[in-house]
Amino acid sequence: MAFDGITIANITKELRDTLLGGRIYKIAQPENDELLLTIKNNGSQYRLLLSADASLPVVYLTQSNKPSPITAPGFCMLLRKHLQNARITAVSQPGLERVIHLHLEHLNELGDVCQKKLIIEIMGKHSNIIFCDDKDMIIDSIKHISGMVSSVREVLPGRSYFLPQTQEKTDPLIYAKDGVGTEPSSYDEFKLHMLSKPMPLYKALYTSFTGLSPIIAQEICFRAGVDADLPAKALAESSDDSLKPVCNALSDMMTQVAAERFSPVIVYDGRTPLEFAALPLTLYGDKDIRSFDSISDVLERYYAERSIVTRIRQKSADLRRIVQTALERNVKKYDLQLRQMQDTEKRDTYKIYGELLNTYGYNAAPDAKTLEAINYYTGEPVSIPLDPTLTPQENAIRYFDKYGKMKRTYEALSELTVQVKEEIEHLESILASLDIALHEEDLVQIREELIESGYIHRKGGAKKAKVVSKPFHYLSSDGFHIYVGKNNFQNDELTFKFANGGDWWFHAKQIPGSHVILKTEGAEVPDRAFEEAARLAAYYSKGREQDKVEIDYVQKKHVKKPAGAKPGFVVYYTNYSMAIDSDISGLSELS
Repeated sequence: MAFDGITIANITKELRDTLLGGRIYKIAQPENDELLLTIKNNGSQYRLLLSADASLPVVYLTQSNKPSPITAPGFCMLLRKHLQNARITAVSQPGLERVIHLHLEHLNELGDVCQKKLIIEIMGKHSNIIFCDDKDMIIDSIKHISGMVSSVREVLPGRSYFLPQTQEKTDPLIYAKDGVGTEPSSYDEFKLHMLSKPMPLYKALYTSFTGLSPIIAQEICFRAGVDADLPAKALAESSDDSLKPVCNALSDMMTQVAAERFSPVIVYDGRTPLEFAALPLTLYGDKDIRSFDSISDVLERYYAERSIVTRIRQKSADLRRIVQTALERNVKKYDLQLRQMQDTEKRDTYKIYGELLNTYGYNAAPDAKTLEAINYYTGEPVSIPLDPTLTPQENAIRYFDKYGKMKRTYEALSELTVQVKEEIEHLESILASLDIALHEEDLVQIREELIESGYIHRKGGAKKAKVVSKPFHYLSSDGFHIYVGKNNFQNDELTFKFANGGDWWFHAKQIPGSHVILKTEGAEVPDRAFEEAARLAAYYSKGREQDKVEIDYVQKKHVKKPAGAKPGFVVYYTNYSMAIDSDISGLSELS
């Protein structure tokens, strides 16, 4: 996540554009480390969320309200006393530090105009919200930091506020071209920074300059066309000006930041938000990159969607563990059965040995350890090992016994391996269903399938869970409706109850994945619709990370379900195939 100085600069601009001149109408503290300010400005009402939570410090404008405790905490009461109806006179950021200053003006008890400052520090576990007077004396803070906790500075009432300089970093804005009051720093100075860093180039960038995150440092290298993992010191020592493009890329980016030309984006890996930034991330050219007008929208959406993904992964952890354990057990069983099958490969040889001994056994010398004979099936000579303590006939009986035992083992294993292989495929399909689950109701059918398969016991008296989850529903570029099953029960429902015989059925070839139904409504389907349905089948399969996935597709009337087959299992004998990527960014999902 790129919650860096550049993102803070974008937030600062947005707050300045939106809130400057506004008055604080309400102050709430929904959580111990969180404030929610309601601000009225230009006839509109805004909510500003300030969080100093160690795991998720954020600042953004939001439309959402949050319930507050019945009794307001002391810090909230203090802010209400001083800042109720206070006017926001300025919003600033020192350099590219992850710090925002809200400059406030209010009237005291005597009616005199007073200046205060609310400082929000977004610094991971060191994040804080600090309330200061006009002389930068700390009045209070949402977190009290004593000298026993931090040797760098104390954050306590009565102490002077200062920004800790814990790392020797340079403000990268000095590389901006025009408009910031200074000339861009020289390439030689940039090289000196890199010379002192015996580490990968991208790491040298974000450890040398304030406000750069690892992702932004990699973006600078990508824009410069230089491998981000190359050693910075070696590049600086080279005589071919290898770092010149990197310095230029940094200068161009800082010029953009100084001019406040932001373009907030979220990078998606399928449905999962991967990264966000206040500037375009060109290094993710193969991903779905969505642009937004507001950095607050980006932050709120990103963290909400990440929260959904995290929560579903937590909710599905128990189911995933059950499936994974069963899968590992069945894979071990299958491997053992295959090895046992290999041990039976000599059964026909033993049968031939017995037959040849019955035919040529009279030629065997007493106490002989082998018998040389001609295999009358192939005409080739064969040497038959003998037990010298047994007669040729007794040796023949011994070989026939071995043959019979191996034959019975082979026949039993032939049936068992098919069953275990089907169970493995079934469990892998359930794992695939867990991978695409988005909501808690999506897990209900998966749990029900595990109960019916005997992997989970239904609690005494518990009824079958009510199903509210529905398949994914997409609209193709040509207006055809496409449906995607989220689990095996939905796959069976789509294929055998929802789809008509003339509809088209898609599935990744020999890979666990969803059934995809392309509804035709009797119309002729263009090639583009086939390709889009195939992309959905590729995306909702275990092969989604591959460059190309082979997709089988056939009219639904040719898809059959064998009697007694597991949920989601089908057979088909005539089909078309295509190899296609799993990029579904151009498809519209319907609710």
